[in-house]
Formats: sequence, structure tokens, C-alpha cells
Amino acid sequence: MKQWLRLERPDRLRIADAVEDLRLWPDCRNVKALAGREEFRLRVGRFRVIFSVDLRIVRIEEVKKRDEHTC
Repeated sequence: MKQWLRLERPDRLRIADAVEDLRLWPDCRNVKALAGREEFRLRVGRFRVIFSVDLRIVRIEEVKKRDEHTC
């Protein structure tokens, strides 16, 4: 919840819209299974929403710089 409250309002709205689209699971866009884990990531701009199969959000991360190692 702390991570969510630190986000700017426009970012929260974009993330909330993207998370709402997870209702269409498994036909979702920008979702990738994380290697070696039972979690997935949803890419929303510079943010990554990490969630489990039961659609419990684990965390939201901001990606400062994208490179070949960014999930």
C-alpha cells in the first residue's frame, strides 16, 4: 500500500486500468511469467506490477533504465 500511495495520481490511474484488464486472464497483454517463480509481471509504462496467479498484487516497481536485464 505504501508503494501505491507514493505514486503520482496519473500513474495510479494508468496502473489501475491495466490491473483491471487482468479480468481477461489469461488473454492479457504485457504480461510475462517470471523465471523460477510462480509470479507474473504486468508492464505499465515504466512500472512493473508483480502478481501471483491468484491475482494478488505482490509489489509495484518503477524501472528507471530499461536494458536487456530488465524484466
